[in-house]
Amino acid sequence: MKKDEGQLIAAKRAYKKASSEGNRQEEARWANVIGDIFKKRGEYVHALKWLRLDYEVSIKHLPEKHLLPTCQSLGEVYLRLHHFQDALIYQKRHLDLAKDADDLVEQQRASTQLGRTYHEMHLKSASDQTSLRNAKKYFISAMNLAHTLITSNKLTFLKEYVDAHNNIGMVEMDLDNLEEAKKMLLKGLKICDEEEVAENDDARTRLHNNLGSVYMELRKWDKARAHIEKDIVICNSIGHIQGEAKGYINLGELHYRVQNYEDAILCYEKAMNLAKRMDDEYALVNHVKENIQVVKEATKVLEDMKKEEQNFNKLIRNMTVARGTSGERKCLLQQNASLDLLIEKSSIIFAWKKHCEFAKRKKKIANELCDKERLGDSYLVIGESYQKLRNFNKAKKWYTKSWETYKSIGNMEGQALAKINLGDVLDSVGKWSDALEAFSEGYRIAREANLLSVQLSALENMHYSHMIRFDNHEEARRLQSKIDKLKQLNSTNKVEQRESCSETDTDGEDSPPKSYVSKMHENDDSAFDDVPLASLVTKSKGRKHCTSTKSLEASATSVPSQIVSRKRGRLVLSDDEDDDNDNKQHVDGSTSNEFKSRQSLNSHIHEHQDELSDCNPPIHLEESACSHEGRSPHEPANTSSGVSENICLKNGHSGPIFDACEDEYCKHLIFKVEDDFVHIQPGSCKFGDKINMEHMKVEVACLYFVKLVKENRSRGLLPIIQHFKCGGEVLQSLDSLYSPKDYISGKCWIEVSIDRWVPKRLVKLYVDCCKDLSQSPNLKLLKKLYSLEVSEDEIDVSDCELEDISAAPLLNSLHFHKTIAALNLSHNLLGNVTMEKLKHLFLSSSQKYGGLVLDLHCNRFGPTALFQICECTVLLSRLEVVNISNNRLTDGGASYLSSILQNCKDLYSLNIQNCNITSRTIQKVTDSLNSESRLSELFIGYNSSISGNAMVNLLDKLATLKSFSQIGLNGIKLTKNAIDSLSNLIKTSCLSHVMIGETNIGNERALQLSESWNSENCELVKLDLSYCFLTSNFIMKAVTDESLISGMLYLNIEGNPLMPEGGVAMSSLLKNPNCCLKVVNLSKCQLGLIGILGILNSLADNTSLEELNLSENTLEHEYNTLVKVKPHENEEVNQDLLELEVAADSEDESEQEKMCVDQSLESKSKPTFIQQLSSAICMAKQLRVLDISNNGLSGETFYVVWSTGSRDSLAESHIEGNTIHLSVEPNQCCSIKPCCTRF
Repeated sequence: MKKDEGQLIAAKRAYKKASSEGNRQEEARWANVIGDIFKKRGEYVHALKWLRLDYEVSIKHLPEKHLLPTCQSLGEVYLRLHHFQDALIYQKRHLDLAKDADDLVEQQRASTQLGRTYHEMHLKSASDQTSLRNAKKYFISAMNLAHTLITSNKLTFLKEYVDAHNNIGMVEMDLDNLEEAKKMLLKGLKICDEEEVAENDDARTRLHNNLGSVYMELRKWDKARAHIEKDIVICNSIGHIQGEAKGYINLGELHYRVQNYEDAILCYEKAMNLAKRMDDEYALVNHVKENIQVVKEATKVLEDMKKEEQNFNKLIRNMTVARGTSGERKCLLQQNASLDLLIEKSSIIFAWKKHCEFAKRKKKIANELCDKERLGDSYLVIGESYQKLRNFNKAKKWYTKSWETYKSIGNMEGQALAKINLGDVLDSVGKWSDALEAFSEGYRIAREANLLSVQLSALENMHYSHMIRFDNHEEARRLQSKIDKLKQLNSTNKVEQRESCSETDTDGEDSPPKSYVSKMHENDDSAFDDVPLASLVTKSKGRKHCTSTKSLEASATSVPSQIVSRKRGRLVLSDDEDDDNDNKQHVDGSTSNEFKSRQSLNSHIHEHQDELSDCNPPIHLEESACSHEGRSPHEPANTSSGVSENICLKNGHSGPIFDACEDEYCKHLIFKVEDDFVHIQPGSCKFGDKINMEHMKVEVACLYFVKLVKENRSRGLLPIIQHFKCGGEVLQSLDSLYSPKDYISGKCWIEVSIDRWVPKRLVKLYVDCCKDLSQSPNLKLLKKLYSLEVSEDEIDVSDCELEDISAAPLLNSLHFHKTIAALNLSHNLLGNVTMEKLKHLFLSSSQKYGGLVLDLHCNRFGPTALFQICECTVLLSRLEVVNISNNRLTDGGASYLSSILQNCKDLYSLNIQNCNITSRTIQKVTDSLNSESRLSELFIGYNSSISGNAMVNLLDKLATLKSFSQIGLNGIKLTKNAIDSLSNLIKTSCLSHVMIGETNIGNERALQLSESWNSENCELVKLDLSYCFLTSNFIMKAVTDESLISGMLYLNIEGNPLMPEGGVAMSSLLKNPNCCLKVVNLSKCQLGLIGILGILNSLADNTSLEELNLSENTLEHEYNTLVKVKPHENEEVNQDLLELEVAADSEDESEQEKMCVDQSLESKSKPTFIQQLSSAICMAKQLRVLDISNNGLSGETFYVVWSTGSRDSLAESHIEGNTIHLSVEPNQCCSIKPCCTRF
């Protein structure tokens, strides 16, 4: 007897009684109760019978509101039976009734159920993207309703709120947004913990279930297992049989993924036993049976793979005998065939690490065979391996190499497949625009080659991007129509091919028609099987070997999993990696006569440019934008009106660029410098949203110099480019050339006019040293050396991705250069080895005197680096500035720092921020200082575990120095005694720079400090009080006391709750004629929209302020109002927000522009907030950088007014999502790192 049998008998008795009495309301209620009992048992057919009775009684005899629970129950049961259309009918009816009754609770439930149904429909058909979109729409609606409900009654609707997080996380997982899914699900668990939801509550089990799935997709097996097992335990304790069964299915899937098939079978058997306990869970039982069968098949595949691996090892042993003989090639081909089998089998069972290993071996064999087509195949296989292992950077690298290899031999199918797979990787990392561009390019190539199946794959990916990523329904519908037509055409062709094959099977003389690629390669490998391999290096050979893995994926579609593939099917070949230079010596053997001719034609163009593209690690290929290899899809830029007609047609006899680049798919701009050509990726020279002409000129000059023959380079003269010309016209901007395909497909070139040649000795030395060490020049470093602004004695090579090995040519060139006044090696990957080389460099230098600035911050130096400085007498005698912040020095370097401070007599600036030092090091620094020390700048911020006593001792010692002027204590908690000592230091030393952000000193102590710099001798220039819990009172103090602001140029009060009244005070401060502030940071100060507007209005008469940060200042109710209004709406939203209106359409923008240009024109109606804000920005003519990000505003609206007046031609913007950065050349917004910003 089942445990709820008593309840069922009692309910049936009550139903009969109500029916006999004619009590229709009770009759319907008890029918619903009985249906619910059967539903919980899993007896859905019986449940459906009783719920239908409930529905019939309710619709005939009761008011509509009684249909709400009936429709809800019917929709749920139909969903569990997978009768989706019936489920949708009742669930939509449920939602309509709830809306009519204005019942938010029922609306939330109905929206949740509709989301679940659409989600299940999507899982049943992975290509049904409309269902997934609808699921997300209803789940988001349910989330919003749950949030509204929990605000009014927290405990009652807590479970619904948690479930909403679970549902959103589940959809994000389906969209392959795994990090977002994990974030949402973990937030749900956090809510459960904060609200003390019971450990065994069913809300938790759903979160654990999906977290297990997310971590499984992220290949974090231990975390996945922990959550899945927690899910099983909870379901078991609360008697949720279906949930427990699904938990064991997930656990079985986990074991399957790691090829632990015995445990997978055990888990599925437990799931089977649980599913059979529920009478109508046929779908679940069938699912488990299928999974068990697939695991058994996978076991056989694994055994076959092991046998084939033994066969492959045997072939390797045979190779030692065949090497150099006529049987060498045949043996290599046998190895290649064996590896193809191993790759196929490893992909079927998801053994991606093995897959990666086999793919690497396939690549090496392709190199030995000198077969570019096989090499392209192997690159594609390597890319798939890393994609499945979720190493997307490497996957992108190898897919790109595959595309380049296929392109070099004209293999259209390979190019298309590589582009589609590259798009998949870009989609996975969130670069949706780039992914769509890659899919579109793949479709274009496939269409040109008439490859129907590849076209279909590309179109499906494009459809997914438009439907899911960009919510572009019109384009998605258009693409769906194309997909349907293509599927019909594809099926027709397959039928015709089968009929053709049946007719020709009996005709032994006829050969099947050749594919598109095979028409290009008439030769067959078999003709050369018995020829020594060395004799084939110069022969033309090629065979169609670019096989699609549709067969592999078809084998993998029966994978046992509750988690269906999250995205549409991909066309992939296989996967793995190796170093770039392994391929170069073998690949030159062309694979077709056509390629041989093209190679000879273009060899003079790419011969020297390959020096930069063929570099070894740690030189990063993806940063070598000079390489003629395409690295990533480009975002199309808008065509400006600078070149309105097709300049290619105006070139006349300049002609097409056949001598420069015959490849019509080349994605580089081509520049003709004298008699040679240089290829540039436009994206490498972008400044903000535009291509920067000056950066482009520098890159062209550097690349041209590298390509010069040694004799011409020996003089060390580099070109200074005057301008670019095309069709006889001087180009003012390259943006117009980035969009037209003529310039990126090898049909036109850009003429380069050289103004003069200037000596760049250090560039020449660096290139020569690279040659001597057989290293490729680092393009970033080369451009830095070319652009040294002051002199070649002040060297800045920051952020060039240098490591100890790749920095060797630079250090050697500095040895020959001899004179160094400043050396900036920051933001690289340098370690103690480089520091030791620097010591020898300075010891061997003839320059024994003169000041030296050494910037080493953000590297990998340890305390030994300080020891090397102590060991170098030249450094100790010359050092004036040392910045070694953001390196892990620890307290192990305390004694070395003390020695440096004592022995560097001219040292006036020391920066040891964020170096993991403690009070011990600070005390050593304190003890090493004396009244004769020349130290004037000390920065020790962001070091934890510094005691109050250590800080007091240091500050007191600094007060005894004669010329101390700058202190940086950011991120250190300051005690009251430390504040007193700091106040004394400010008074006695007349500090000009005080950086005490994130010290939490509070309003009272900040006001105490402000009294300290009231003295006549104090000239405070820079003040950082960010995140110090200041209020508007501090700003009001500054307004009333002009001595605080009279000389101040930099003020950072980010992260302080100033509130709108603080915005009013700040407006008054900026209006003060004595205010000379140049840079102000007011980010995250809760100023509100009115505060933002007031501050910008105050700048109309301010002539000093150049940079202003007002990001993240919208108050919560204001932000919600902004983000809920669509960009094209014009109706007024809230009178309290100055009749707030979101970004206008194009007509409104032109009105705003006119309003800013001529303020005398008055609008008849009251101006909206956006119009007032636009006007204020327009009137702040002296501003050069403005950040209004994350305020719910539309960036395009403000860029129009920003680019008017004096900022017209120099205006720049960085607008992406909620980010709105407006700037003016040469100022940069977020590209300058905060640690490198010096006032």
